[in-house]
Amino acid sequence: MSGEITVREYQREVDEWIREVGVRYFSELTNLAQLVEEVGEVARIMSRTYGEQSFKGDENRRELGDELADVFFVLTCIANQTGVDLTEVLRKNFEKKTLRDGKRHADNPKLR
Repeated sequence: MSGEITVREYQREVDEWIREVGVRYFSELTNLAQLVEEVGEVARIMSRTYGEQSFKGDENRRELGDELADVFFVLTCIANQTGVDLTEVLRKNFEKKTLRDGKRHADNPKLR
């Protein structure tokens, strides 16, 4: 994989990788557990980098971007194995948020 990639292309490449390298998809529930684990790794980095916690002396400092990519990979696996077209649902979700929140945030005095 090199250069820019669309979500649809990424979804297809993840599927090819799983079938060629990963042998097969883990079960949906196993992938859910994997997703929670990866999100936990993101939370650990965030809490130590931007929150009040600190890294332990011997703790391996992971890259936030790499952990976010791990989350996206597992999320894509779940989408693939459940028949979700991420390109389509992301577009629809963005439209939903725009309709629902189009003025809400602009009118929120807490955000000024």
